[in-house]
Amino acid sequence: MRERLNQNLLIYFRYLVVICVVFIAAIGQAQAEQRIVAIGDLHGDLDNAQSILKLVGLIDDKGQWAGGDAILIQTGDMVDRGAESKGVMDLFRRLGKQAKSAGGQVINLLGNHELMNLQGDWRYVSKGDLEVFGGRTARMRAFSKEGEYGQWLASLQTVAQVDDAIFLHGGLLPHYAQSGLQALNTSISCQLSGGNNQACGLQEGVLGRDGPFWYRGYVLGDETSECPKLEATLKHLNAKRMVVGHTTRRNGRIQFRCNGKLAVIDIGIADGYGGNLGAWEWRDGNAYAIYPGETVKVE
Repeated sequence: MRERLNQNLLIYFRYLVVICVVFIAAIGQAQAEQRIVAIGDLHGDLDNAQSILKLVGLIDDKGQWAGGDAILIQTGDMVDRGAESKGVMDLFRRLGKQAKSAGGQVINLLGNHELMNLQGDWRYVSKGDLEVFGGRTARMRAFSKEGEYGQWLASLQTVAQVDDAIFLHGGLLPHYAQSGLQALNTSISCQLSGGNNQACGLQEGVLGRDGPFWYRGYVLGDETSECPKLEATLKHLNAKRMVVGHTTRRNGRIQFRCNGKLAVIDIGIADGYGGNLGAWEWRDGNAYAIYPGETVKVE
């Protein structure tokens, strides 16, 4: 009797193992097939922000999330230059909630212009932007450490990793990647929320010209010297590619460097930079550049 019971338990255990394996495989397959879309700098241009999101099928004609379980990544510089910084931020905040309800995700990353606004550097804030917020004093309050937009921006990631791709605004050098992205993001968020550099564990120079907000070397530098740095960063993070904004491609086309390991997606979406619509997409194990009337597979 006991032997038969043990046999039944063994069969039941094996059945559970098979079910678990199938379930895990199904989850992995769903994640592998999940669509990832990244768009670059928007600079307060709400109309073109909505236009590019419609182009890639992530919002409908009413501006509501239509992307299902897709992941949308915006690589920073939502603000400055244009008059609708507030509208652009509000759009992504709303879409983030809608995407989550649909099984998708919206990831907003900090750019150098968000950083500048949080640091009180308003050189590129337009008159129209000030008016939308109700004047300079009201905007200062909104972007303060206690303000609605200041708190939201300080909570955002600087660098995100989705599967084997790294996303950020400028570029990530190897020494900033060594401690891992969680430590990097946490230290920056801590500092922007009012903590001091030492208490936050902020790495020296991380907010400066060679840090992730400002670095242009991967885009403008010689590939013989820059690509090895990129590859070292990717190796630290167990990743295969990096997607950045920040350095505008005036021809309106996404640029690929370092044998396709770097995608430069700031193509000047805002009218002030040409009004060029385009996005980077990852689906079915391939990268694509999406433009109006054209989708280009990246070999």
